[in-house]
Amino acid sequence: MLGGLQGDFVPDGLAGDLARGVMRAFCDMGHSCIAELSLGNGRRVDVMALGRGGLLTIVEVKTSLADYRSDNKWREYLPYCDEFFFAVAEGFDRAVLPDGVGIVVADRYGAAIVARPPEFKMAPARRKALMLRFARTAGSRLMRLDGPEFL
Repeated sequence: MLGGLQGDFVPDGLAGDLARGVMRAFCDMGHSCIAELSLGNGRRVDVMALGRGGLLTIVEVKTSLADYRSDNKWREYLPYCDEFFFAVAEGFDRAVLPDGVGIVVADRYGAAIVARPPEFKMAPARRKALMLRFARTAGSRLMRLDGPEFL
């Protein structure tokens, strides 16, 4: 994922750096990751990770306190994951983040989980739909690498 796809799907700047670090860390833990995945409610998450056992994790990247305070849509992500994290850079005031979420400190090269979230349980039908969306999105993005004739 991090090779040829990053320019198309991972944003530039600090947000992109944090997303890359998060994806590298989750991949090291055995997860597959997709950046900028659209959910069934029309929202788009920064990073979705799929674990070997089917665990679905959403990571919302926050680049600054202003970014965090201006964006309350993260609560709409909770029904679409088993666990939810905020990813922030070193030096971010983590005390402002809400209780009951995971926290990842990231940079361009990796990330560390500093707080584990509680695990949520999705409805089986939503889990199936989300796993299919994850798989179809990943497949479509891989086809783009093979050439424009697949678009």
